[in-house]
Amino acid sequence: MHSDPIADLLTRIRNGARGRQDAVSIPHSKIKVEIVKILEAEGFITSHEITTETKFPTIKVALRYDTKRRPLITHIARVSKPGLRVYKPVTDLKPIRNGLATRIVSTSAGLMTDREARRRKMGGEVICEVY
Repeated sequence: MHSDPIADLLTRIRNGARGRQDAVSIPHSKIKVEIVKILEAEGFITSHEITTETKFPTIKVALRYDTKRRPLITHIARVSKPGLRVYKPVTDLKPIRNGLATRIVSTSAGLMTDREARRRKMGGEVICEVY
């Protein structure tokens, strides 16, 4: 039993990338699927697939590497934790790492990147940072 399933998702992706694995399996939930879809749209992972081979469905995430087999995800970290939630208004969602990094933000309109949240002029809970 995990107290923070999103942190578990991010840790599995981080460990898989550092171990140069082709894919990692993650227990399924709706919010995890949305996070993985954003990571795929931003180009950090190759693809994802929901498998129901076992009793419980899992998400199989194919990790992405450059030509020298270095992972594209060099940093993936949880920002808002169950013990300390981090909420940012749209004015505080400034680009990080000159716009090369991505924050995933939970808004009233659903999960989205910080870039999309700024475009829609919405703030929310900062879930994680990826670069």
